[in-house]
Amino acid sequence: MKVKEKLWIYREYLELNDDKRYEVIKGRLCEMPAPHFEHQRILNKLNFAMYSFVLKKGFGEILPSPFDVILSEDIVVQLDIVFISKENLKNIKEGRLFGSPDLVVEIVSPTSYYRDRYEKFEIYEKAGIKEYWIVYPGEKAVEVWVLNEGKYELYSIASSEGKVKSKVLKGFEVDLKEVFEV
Repeated sequence: MKVKEKLWIYREYLELNDDKRYEVIKGRLCEMPAPHFEHQRILNKLNFAMYSFVLKKGFGEILPSPFDVILSEDIVVQLDIVFISKENLKNIKEGRLFGSPDLVVEIVSPTSYYRDRYEKFEIYEKAGIKEYWIVYPGEKAVEVWVLNEGKYELYSIASSEGKVKSKVLKGFEVDLKEVFEV
């Protein structure tokens, strides 16, 4: 006889009382290990570039993790970087975003590859997140996916060198040397 796992919802997630980081993916509670040095270095560089651009243009807010994004009662995620346009800032309640941000970034690690590339890809697409950046530290590559008629299509890609650009953050592009070089 198979034992059925408990399905988690947002309110139960809020009641967790420990120092660990979690996400709820389709009702499944997922513990998130502490990110490693390379992940955090890339996060800092990319976040700084995006934050500086958004601040200068007055487009909205850029936030690094940890920050709860509640996409539905059974999907609560902590993205590496979140862009929330001025128009969507009204969806921040109780210090969390309820609904879809405009742009998200996930920095893939060996333990998160499947979840970031496939599970979250599908979740973000269905949630209507306009742009999804997937960063691959090992390959020194970045993919930028944009929503087109409800489906993600590859908008910009670079590996090792070159630039990637955003459709949502009009005029923003970043050279991969700035992101991956020490």
